[in-house]
Order: sequence, then C-alpha cells, then structure tokens
Amino acid sequence: MARLTEYSTYADAQTHANSAALWDLFDGDREHLNIAHECITRHADGSGRAAVRIARADGSDEIISFDTLSAGSARFAHWLDANGVQPGDRIAFMLEPSLPFYVCLFGAMQSGAISVPLFTLFGPDALRLRIDDCKPTILITNAEKAELARQTPGLRVVVADGGLLEEIQQYPARYEPKTKANDLAVFQYTSGTTRELPAAVKHTHKAIVTLMFAALYGTGIRPGDEFFCPSSPAWGHGLWHGTLAPLALGVTTGTFAGRFDAVRLLKALQDFKITNMSAAATHYRMMKNTGQADKFKFCFKKLSFTGEPIDPATLEFIDQYFHVPACSMYGTTEIGVVLVNYPGAEDFKVKPGSLGKPIPGLKLQVQRPDGTPTEAGEVGELMLWKKDHWETTKDRAKLDEEGYLYHCGRADDVIISAGWTMSAVEIEHTMLKHDNVIEVGVIGVPDDTRGQVAKAFVVSNREPSAEFVTELQTFTREKLSQHEFPRHIEFVGELPKTPAGKVHRKVLREREAAKAAAAIH
Repeated sequence: MARLTEYSTYADAQTHANSAALWDLFDGDREHLNIAHECITRHADGSGRAAVRIARADGSDEIISFDTLSAGSARFAHWLDANGVQPGDRIAFMLEPSLPFYVCLFGAMQSGAISVPLFTLFGPDALRLRIDDCKPTILITNAEKAELARQTPGLRVVVADGGLLEEIQQYPARYEPKTKANDLAVFQYTSGTTRELPAAVKHTHKAIVTLMFAALYGTGIRPGDEFFCPSSPAWGHGLWHGTLAPLALGVTTGTFAGRFDAVRLLKALQDFKITNMSAAATHYRMMKNTGQADKFKFCFKKLSFTGEPIDPATLEFIDQYFHVPACSMYGTTEIGVVLVNYPGAEDFKVKPGSLGKPIPGLKLQVQRPDGTPTEAGEVGELMLWKKDHWETTKDRAKLDEEGYLYHCGRADDVIISAGWTMSAVEIEHTMLKHDNVIEVGVIGVPDDTRGQVAKAFVVSNREPSAEFVTELQTFTREKLSQHEFPRHIEFVGELPKTPAGKVHRKVLREREAAKAAAAIH
C-alpha cells in the first residue's frame, strides 16, 4: 500500500490521510516512540547526507550530516546519564542553530529527558520567567549568555563550546532510547502570551506523528525536497515545522543563524537550491524590501507562510520572483496547525488572503456568540472541534461560498509583529518596573513592514522627550527580548479603564483606529 508521502493531490489527501496512515511513516508505534530516533538515527546510513544546512549571518555556511547528528546526540545522551540526569528532567538550551544546538535538542530527547529550547535574545526577566516555570536540571548556552544565565540561583549552567563537544567524545556513538509514545519530549514556549507567567506547551514524543498533517499539507514536504525555514527553532514554527517535520521524513532542512539579513537569506536560498520554503510573512516582506531579488536565481516548487497575512505588494513580489503561490498555514503553538493550502497540490486553488481549508479529518466552524454557525461572509469566532466540544482559537474569521476561511483579527490582546507573537501584558508589566512609569497600556498598531508593532500609552511623572522614549524602549527590550518592546510610545494624562480597574485596551485600539481613519481623510 502506498504511503502518504507518495500522494500529492488534495483529493488524495481527503481520501487517504488518517491516523493509521500517519503511523505508517514511522519506526515507532503507539506504545514506544522517540523523536530523536525518528528524526535523526534512522536516517543515519553512513552516507554523510546532509540533515541541516545553516546559513550564518556572517556569510559562512555550516552543513551537518545525519551521521554526525546521530553520533553526537547519542554521545550527549550518554553524557546526560553520566551526569545523573533522569528521564523527565528538563534540559534547557539557549543557543543559535549550530551543531551544539541540535546535539542538545536530540540528545536530551533520546535519553528520555525533556528538551526546552529558549530564544537567544531573552533578557534576564524573560529568561527567569521561563526558568522558574520549567525548572531545568541544566541550562546549556554560549559563553556570552552564560553570565546572564548564572544570575538564576541554583541553576547549573554549561557552556556549549568546543570543550563540551570534546568531552562527550568519550561516550558511545549509539544510544538505545526507551521512551514511550506518551512520555514528554519538548516544552515549547510561545513567544508571548496573555498570561503574566508564560506557560510551556508540553509535547509528547507522539506529537511528531500528528505533526505530519502540517508537514504533508501545510508545508507540502515530500522526500526529495530541499527545504528551508528561516524562523528560529526556539519557537514553534522553526522547531516543529522547520526542523522536526522535515527531518522526520528524511528531508534535508535549512535555517538561519545570527542577526537576520534578508539579502543573506536570498543568497542561501540560491546557493542551497531550495525547492520548498516555509517562512513568516515578514521574511517575504523583508526580501521584497531589499530590492535585490533580481540578483539571485531560485528553484522553488512550494512556498508556505505563517504568523500573519501577507500584504498584496509582497504577494506580487513572490509571483514575480519566485513563480510559486505562497500558501498560508494557520495554527497556534497550543492547538497546532489546523488550516492549510496544500502546497504542491495541483488540484487545490490557492486564494490570496485566505487561510485555506482544514487539514484532513479536522472540523472547524465560524460561530456567532450564541454558538450557531455563521453564513458565508459573516464574521464570527473561529472554533475547533476537539475532544467532543467546540474550543475557541481566540481568532475571528469568515467563510466564503467555497469553504475557504479568512482571518478577521485576534480575539485577545496578543500582538503579532514580524511573525513574533508578543504579549501586551508582559510588555506592560516590564515597563511598569521603570521608576518613571506610573501606568501603561500596550496595543498592536498597523505597520507596513512588520504587520503590527507594539504601541505603549504611558502615564509618567517625567517630562516627555525623545530621550525618554529611547530609554523606555531600551529598558524593555533588555529585560524581555530584542524584538519585544514598544516601537511607538505616546505619553498621556490617564488611561481608559474597565469597571474592574483594568486598562481598557479595546478603547485604546478604537481611538487609534479613529485617528488612522481621520488621517486618511
């Protein structure tokens, strides 16, 4: 019987895609399964075939084979055992894509420990929140970040330099994992939540199986693809869709390390002869804005994007230079991917601006406040049928006559900027630590480059000035992340409040929308 990877059409997906067919893609079964084995070990055949290609911001490339990763992750798993790490212990690592990053990622899971990837631009507050939440046994990072990490009391910090790689060389290059399919494998943090303390989404080894729906129909990955995802593997898109999904299918993947540069990305896409790319909408927009795409040659057959809609000008750029439709892929870290555009399916029409249609077997519905389904064109809340009940996606949407879904805004206070998901509450709480900030309210406002950016309305006991604005921005980004700060700040005498005394962000958004509308007329 044919495997799902041998089908490419939308009709075949609806006919053949089911849970049993997904399990046929793996060595493991419903009882015993290990992500590291499925992604790395079983593809290490001694041929030296590339597993990961890394385009570095400095212009250099790093290419890591399945063989190298398999041996390194096995040795790291033995090293963890020798250091008393037990199954279920958390191993956190704050590293750019590199050999140490992937050795830690897969070695921890191979040993039965839980991998916890952390964003390299976290400041002390953002890092401490996550460390306090997951309580890792070891945090592995580079020398530059080690001092920051050591500010957390009681945390064992290991520097992932050449010395660590040399130290693990004494251990065997094979490791037999003993994990069960339902054992925890990864703690994945969202890049921002509406909670004061960001909670990890906890994934089991079995998650690699359900991920295949997104891999096959959201990014369209098939054996033989040359894949690339420039999103950081510290976040959901870069880790699950850019790293684990292609490797599980034996497909070489690629990523970006260091400060992002769109021209460097264009060169990597050319040099690696990439045929399939999944990226944030902002990555495409930034490539367009370079004005240099005509200097490179591309081999694309499939493209997908996530994080936010793509504006019409960027879609025109993609058509002009990449000659392949950009397929939206919609989901969240919590619920996974639920709406796709079936890249590579010749019988599926990609509608610009649409989120597409549900993955095979999934049920979604746009509902009114009373729970009844909306009519075509009517905006409501997008709901997912899960475990015998309707669960909100916290997004608003509408359906057209052909069953395509369209995004109509967030239902909460999350801000999506350049593909990053930021929390208005987290930014507010950080800014309130500044001695001169009395009150603050944060919302997302439109931005031509990033889709949205954060804007802060500040009540202060200090005179407004350009210097004060810069000071507040620097203060916030140093404590949270380099991307997580208000790009616009407005000083106000007071903030609108709800009856409960909370900042009324809806009123702030309505005021901003009214000002923007007035500026047009």
